Amino acid sequence: MYAMHFYRIYETTKSIDLIQLESDLPGSGHNYSRTGLSRVKTKSIQMEVLPLLLRLGTGTVEKDGHFLELEVQARIYDIGAISICLSYENPADDKRGLEELALIFAGQEGMDSLFEEKLGIIHSILKIFVTDLMMDKEYYEDYTIYYINQPSEIEDPVSLLMGENTDFSPQIKEQVLNNRLSYSTEDYVIITWDTALICDPESSSDLRDLIEFANVQLLELRYYDTELSKHMDKMYDDIEAADKKSRFWRFRQYQNIMTALMELIADLTEVTEKIGNLIKITEDVYYARVYQTTLKVLRTAQWNDSVDRKLQVIQRNYTLLSNEVNVRHSNFLEWIIIILIALEFAFAILEAVL
Repeated sequence: MYAMHFYRIYETTKSIDLIQLESDLPGSGHNYSRTGLSRVKTKSIQMEVLPLLLRLGTGTVEKDGHFLELEVQARIYDIGAISICLSYENPADDKRGLEELALIFAGQEGMDSLFEEKLGIIHSILKIFVTDLMMDKEYYEDYTIYYINQPSEIEDPVSLLMGENTDFSPQIKEQVLNNRLSYSTEDYVIITWDTALICDPESSSDLRDLIEFANVQLLELRYYDTELSKHMDKMYDDIEAADKKSRFWRFRQYQNIMTALMELIADLTEVTEKIGNLIKITEDVYYARVYQTTLKVLRTAQWNDSVDRKLQVIQRNYTLLSNEVNVRHSNFLEWIIIILIALEFAFAILEAVL
């Protein structure tokens, strides 16, 4: 028995109140539930807000005359991410092998229409509850996970994971297999940049979920890194425009820029903290290793560092503007004091003359 799970994770640009959404969904006709990991103690893995799982029926995809009937479900995360998963479980009467189908549908070929159809359904549901909802069908993180019961079910995991039927060099094979983790002699998981292979006799979905969570974090970090770049460009443009104004209007413009930057820093600091704390693994060593390895392979640390650097640049510019505003404010007060003292002397002299 084998299975294939094709993921695409989208950004909505909005936090989603899952409690409110869950209370409003019963009349929508959709099957939904809260979802978490199934095979671990509750205290071992903690999520502040469990995502909401929507079951969206089935769909069919085709490539080169090969058809797949896929189960479709989506997870909605409170941080604003939507993860759609198309799943194929090999039925007993299908004699096609995993490697054959994986190579045909490598890179999620032929699945765009089905993903977009289901994304449209989710958008029609959420737009009722979330104002100004944005979903870019072209901006997503995709990932494919293959599943088998026994190690003997697959001959060459490297070709499967790379999506190519090629005689790979020893260096490439070593690089792919370097991220192989096992709990026992009967199971393993191999993680690459855009695919993973899970061998698990118990058919648990937990490892798939962990890999999905890591991809959600990656997408969120990518999105906010891009947003910070846009805000930085605007910040520099606004400062340059302010510098061309008179002193009085420059002072006012600096204050407006500072207000916008302060709000941006507060909002993004809160969001990035939520992203970093999406899931905490405290006791289960194997799951922790799988999750941390996935984060490492996906290079989430580099994206996180990039977000942090850009936030620091914005904070430094806020500090510089604040210092300049304070200096100018101090100079203004000093001039007021000087003028008042001069007026006091003038009135004193005028009284003496009169």
